[in-house]
Amino acid sequence: MPFVIGAACVDVMDKACVEECPVDCIYTGGRMAYIHPTECVDCGACEPVCPVEAIYLDADLPGDQQPFAAENARFFTEPLPGRAGPIGAPGGAAHTGELGVDTEYVQAFRP
Repeated sequence: MPFVIGAACVDVMDKACVEECPVDCIYTGGRMAYIHPTECVDCGACEPVCPVEAIYLDADLPGDQQPFAAENARFFTEPLPGRAGPIGAPGGAAHTGELGVDTEYVQAFRP
């Protein structure tokens, strides 16, 4: 997983990163955005445009942000609340649109 979106995105979701991503790998939930771990090509275009500095290279993710690495992956690999199956790898966020739902961890997260 090259890049991870962390806690600063929760309830902010500026979406500048979504617009900047050349491979359309940033998906929007209800409270935050998520980077698809296998669709991301590690270009780094999203990181500098995030106004709240919520995007990290996975190796640089601060210790208190570590749960977000798992949640970014879980968003795609496990069924989200109200969905029968996982999102998987749909080949770009444009195919799914705004999903409006988050992992249980992010739903319960309080910044």
